[in-house]
Amino acid sequence: MQLTEACLKGLEPKPRRYRVKDDKITGFGVRVYPNGTKVFRFETQLGRKQISIRIGEWPAWSVTAARERARELRRMIDLGIDPTEERKRKAGATVAELIARYEEEHLPHLARRSASDQKSMLHRYVMPHWGNRPVGEIEPRDVNQLLTMIAEGTVDPKRKDRPKPVRANRTGEVLRKMFNLAIEWGMRKDNPASSFRRRLEHERERFLTRKELERLAAALEADPDDRTVGIIRMCMLTGARLGEVRCARFEHFNLEHMTWTKPASMTKQRKIHRLPISEEVAAIVRQRRLVVPEGCPWLFPGEVEGQPVQEIRRGWHRIRAAAGLQDVRIHDLRHTFASLLVSRGASLEMVAKLLGHAQVQTTQRYAHLADAPLRGGVDAVAEMLRPRPKVVGDRQAGP
Repeated sequence: MQLTEACLKGLEPKPRRYRVKDDKITGFGVRVYPNGTKVFRFETQLGRKQISIRIGEWPAWSVTAARERARELRRMIDLGIDPTEERKRKAGATVAELIARYEEEHLPHLARRSASDQKSMLHRYVMPHWGNRPVGEIEPRDVNQLLTMIAEGTVDPKRKDRPKPVRANRTGEVLRKMFNLAIEWGMRKDNPASSFRRRLEHERERFLTRKELERLAAALEADPDDRTVGIIRMCMLTGARLGEVRCARFEHFNLEHMTWTKPASMTKQRKIHRLPISEEVAAIVRQRRLVVPEGCPWLFPGEVEGQPVQEIRRGWHRIRAAAGLQDVRIHDLRHTFASLLVSRGASLEMVAKLLGHAQVQTTQRYAHLADAPLRGGVDAVAEMLRPRPKVVGDRQAGP
């Protein structure tokens, strides 16, 4: 049957989809679906490979236009050219291929946790939406649309999610870096994520009060899990990140000079971080040396031989519940450590060095706490300059 506009109009849907071939061009035809949709397709074989290409939907595509496209495809087949491979070659690498190269060549240079987090963002948010698209087709509006869905919690229509503006910003930063590398690798000439719109972030500021610290200390004292207790105490006493404490090794500590030297592979900023430790931290290190099997390098070895402990979530939930601190995260202990330093007169520069912040802006979040030690001095000056009330005695009666 030679396909015509009249022929297309007369094709009725059936319970199952069916195909009508065109007699004029081998491989050209139209597929009719049960819902009445009619799609032009080109289907043939090249060697042992089955070629199936969707041309377009009728009537958006006329029979004449679809046949002309089929004629081009037929010409390529006759020349031994695979149209699907040619289309890929012209379009260039796909986003999935870019992500694979990014994971292979860039992520290994990052800290393990950061690399894992970036990989999670790329596979959860980017791959489902852009995986099969050519790298060169992604435009700034695509980036903004994807980040908006992440920020609003609608990135996955099958899964109800809460709004994540912070996550959207982090994904934008990953995309910006990835497309910068795409330019370097010759995959495209510009970066569609170079000026993505940042969403407003509300930094979580949870600092434990003195009474809360006392309750937490009591819960730690009563808990039987010495390993989890030791990890949490070290987080409280040093302001270190949980991952840094989990992966701490005995060789990192110099108890003679009372220092802890974290290797670059352990820190978020990928630099060696050396900081002084208190006698309380040194006592934890000595106590762990007594209970850890001989030859084990880890302060807190895990269940898998030769590996540090990987997870303390269950123990932490138990301890914070006992202390009545269900809303407190382990990372809040780091904020509390910094807040205690600043409120007692430590400079922001000192806090940045102790916490291992690579950027000054990160430490600025504690700037408002620096007012506390200064306020006492200001009040003292005000007290000195405050006018004293005059004592007025009874006036003597005139002569």
